[in-house]
Amino acid sequence: MEFPCKDRRLSLLILSVIAVSAASSSATTFSPIDNYLINCGSSVDATVDNRRFSGDSASPNPLFSAPHRAISLCDQNPALGTPQIYHTARVFRRPARYAFEIRDKGTHMLRFHFHPFNSSGLELVDAQFHVLADGYVLLNNFGGEKIVKPVIKEYLIWVDADKFVDNGNVVNFDGLNREALEVVYRISVGGPKVTPFNDTLWRTWVPDEGYLKSDFGSKKVPFSGRIQYRDGGASREVGPDNVYNSARVISSTNASVPKVNMTWEFPVSDGHKYLVRLHFCDIASISIGLIYFNVYVNRFLAYKDFDLSNAANWMLASPYYADFVVRGDRSGIVSVSIGPSNYSYSHAIDGLLNGVEIMKMNNSMGSLDGQWCAGFLMKSWPRETIGLLVPFIAAICIVLSIALVLHRRMAGFCHSTSWTKLPTDVSEIDRTP
Repeated sequence: MEFPCKDRRLSLLILSVIAVSAASSSATTFSPIDNYLINCGSSVDATVDNRRFSGDSASPNPLFSAPHRAISLCDQNPALGTPQIYHTARVFRRPARYAFEIRDKGTHMLRFHFHPFNSSGLELVDAQFHVLADGYVLLNNFGGEKIVKPVIKEYLIWVDADKFVDNGNVVNFDGLNREALEVVYRISVGGPKVTPFNDTLWRTWVPDEGYLKSDFGSKKVPFSGRIQYRDGGASREVGPDNVYNSARVISSTNASVPKVNMTWEFPVSDGHKYLVRLHFCDIASISIGLIYFNVYVNRFLAYKDFDLSNAANWMLASPYYADFVVRGDRSGIVSVSIGPSNYSYSHAIDGLLNGVEIMKMNNSMGSLDGQWCAGFLMKSWPRETIGLLVPFIAAICIVLSIALVLHRRMAGFCHSTSWTKLPTDVSEIDRTP
């Protein structure tokens, strides 16, 4: 269903209360055409990591509709070190809308920041609410015990500059980027945590130790040289230097190739497909043409005898990424494995991985959270006045154009998903023993 809105805008329809904030390009080299940072419930601007968040209480505010249904709250006793955007919130009694004019057609990033606090006797931790964006259900009955500390939810949503996305359509492979995606995991493999301050898109990448089944046979490799970004390859908006300058590798130190795989396991929800993005950058080999390995996703062979040197245009320390689509099953796990291939060399690197991203794709109802479509949630919202405020806390953190991030390459792998094409260098899909 389409939500009508004047002009060309990204429509955020929020059922409950909301404190919103969006991110700016600050002093980085990446400067998106569409860029909104909103400090919800505040009449003043706030600066976080050199990004200025504009208060939404200015009157009149063209972004926010139904202000008579909302109140602003302020945390009178914020915890020491808490960013300023978490000091205020906006609370709604009825559905309300934030609308952003979008000039650049493509995939846009949307971040929400949530943080509960007590104000004027209201217990925000008791809030439950829905969040819709451009006809997609992003959050369903969210809140309460799910928010015990600052929480960030991040989404990638296709926005057509001429009309709204219809969440009732099921698109083919060529339109995969028109699906709504929720970022579930963003992992820096073999490296430390990467904070928004060190990422041009202000993302957070966490270390891989909590997801690695075993570190037996692998080791971390740091890199102090320069990452060789190139035209047609991964850019800093795909992955920052601090992700590509560390890796976890399998290497042989004698005349035999080790028979060991590196495996990571990520808990996921059943009933959704997932976009798995793997980041590679050969920072460990002494020369090009010496690194071959196999890549497995959910125990299926996704890349056989993967030649990273060829993929990176015969350059060391040059980033490359590949995308795969898999279906979440009853195991509740998405797994990624890297292991030696039949072409692996002794005394060389026999497996390497720098980063992992896993994103949930919307289901056939246009939902990323639950089985109800946006139209049903809207119709089921009580019409009568609600005595208890049901708050949506925090901020819409970023709406910015990142079409280049998802448009570059979709090297697909999928089991039982007919519209996802296979990589050209994979002749068949096998399951590992």
